[in-house]
Amino acid sequence: MKTMNTPKLLSIHNLREKYKSNELTPEKLIQEIIQRSEADKEMNIWITPPSMEWIQPYLDNLKKMDPEKAPLWGIPFAIKDNIDLAGVPTTAGCAEFAYTPVEHATVVRRLIDAGAIPVGKANLDQFATGLVGTRSPYGETKNALNPELISGGSSSGSAVSVARGQVAFALGTDTAGSGRVPAALNRLIGFKPSLGAWPTKGVVPACASLDCVTVFANDLSDVEMVDQVVRGLDKCDPWSKNINRQANVLPEKIYLMKEPPSFFGPFADKYENAWKAAIVGLEKLNIPIEYIDGGYLSEAASVLYDGPWVAERWSDLGAFISENKGVAFPVTEAVLRSGAKPEYDAASVFQAMHKLQAFKQKAHQQFKDGVLVMPTSGGTWTRDEVRSNPIATNSAMGLYTNHCNLLDLSAINIPTLDAEENLPFGITFFSTNQNEHFILGLADLMLNNKQTEPKKTTTLVAVCGLHMRGFPLEKQMVEHQATFVKEAKTAPTYKLVKLDTIPAKPGLIRSNHDGASIELELWEMPVSEFGKFTLLIPAPLGMGKVQLEDGTEVPGFVCEANEMLKGEDITQLGGWRYQR
Repeated sequence: MKTMNTPKLLSIHNLREKYKSNELTPEKLIQEIIQRSEADKEMNIWITPPSMEWIQPYLDNLKKMDPEKAPLWGIPFAIKDNIDLAGVPTTAGCAEFAYTPVEHATVVRRLIDAGAIPVGKANLDQFATGLVGTRSPYGETKNALNPELISGGSSSGSAVSVARGQVAFALGTDTAGSGRVPAALNRLIGFKPSLGAWPTKGVVPACASLDCVTVFANDLSDVEMVDQVVRGLDKCDPWSKNINRQANVLPEKIYLMKEPPSFFGPFADKYENAWKAAIVGLEKLNIPIEYIDGGYLSEAASVLYDGPWVAERWSDLGAFISENKGVAFPVTEAVLRSGAKPEYDAASVFQAMHKLQAFKQKAHQQFKDGVLVMPTSGGTWTRDEVRSNPIATNSAMGLYTNHCNLLDLSAINIPTLDAEENLPFGITFFSTNQNEHFILGLADLMLNNKQTEPKKTTTLVAVCGLHMRGFPLEKQMVEHQATFVKEAKTAPTYKLVKLDTIPAKPGLIRSNHDGASIELELWEMPVSEFGKFTLLIPAPLGMGKVQLEDGTEVPGFVCEANEMLKGEDITQLGGWRYQR
């Protein structure tokens, strides 16, 4: 094996390349990570730190996997310690609350099934209540670049583990900004998907109706890879949704607030200058910028802690706090107990729900064709300043984040030019829950200096016959700039018939009974070519929606139902490739 050369910062692509070239092995990498974690012990990154003793089974499991078929093979990741990893205590930042789960959280299981290696449970603001990273009995997590400053919370250890090169990516959670603020303060990308897009089964609830699992990474491509692996419905999770993310495109508009943002803290002037520089960068993108009245966003945000929604935190954790007085971090207990105020009765909750519904509708209509851009944070603090004024400093950190989940928006923080040396600054892109491809497309443009022309919008196309690879009409796919994505299967509700045509071709027909899963191929085609392609399809075939095995629907070849009476039923073959 070649001499090991572990990069200072880790990324999925870089590690996979080093594995392929035999410059590095997962075992050697984990040994290096353990050394790094020990050297950074005073950073208070971990609650359960990396240890070969409990990581070894995951390394052993890699030997059973094909690296080419496991997209995250050998990739180390951190888990915020309010997310379950089987056999390892989940503390939520409180030892007295701790329990040892017998199964992984859904997102963790999906990552491990894809070959990723969990290396530790990361520190957090206790019970995920805080945006500063100082509210933990396991120690204040220090900023990765300047230890005198806060790391941001509540996903403090998750962010710093990535920024200190101990993992390639880390899972956090986000209710009020915890997946974005630590990213901004540690020069990372922090992605918060739409509510329900990533299952939350196996996550200690903060506000269950608002909680999201998030990811921190150094590269946008890593974020997209993790999203691809963990996204999708979990039928055992009542909050889970089937939200598909489309191929990245640029938004039609960028929205900024008419009201200039407020900046705070000892670096307020530097943050304000960094924001102005970010706007200059946005203006160079050749995307129209519109200034809007966004006062309702602040009004919506106030519901989270200054309104009855905080009672949801109390509904989940109140019994534990009441039965274990004095166990929780004092400031955390004070925040949680505020949810028990008598004025937060059922009527006040419904009043807040109705107000938020109106705000949500307004936001989704306003941003349907574009992306809202705001500073991720209006400033930062030293850890000493937060200790001396824990409530006000923490509240300020959520000024531009708290509205997001209440309004069911998705968001991504990206780093821009530092406010000064080792003082990162980040901006957040917000989109509706149906337009995550806008924020990722814009992030790609900003981070990777891609051309400013909008990318081609593409669509998946399901093909089940002569357009598949190796068949006569594959050339039509190529002529229309389509590229093969993967093999797939339909939901088990289809019939396949052999049509009486020359040459013979299959017809895929949706059936309400006696259906089966039919093998097909998924191709990606530019929308600009799709219309011309469909004109080539002869009757009784046509283009319709095809439901896949995972429940998603994509455009694809379908056949008129009356052909069941004319053609030969070959459903039992399971696909056209098996037709003689």
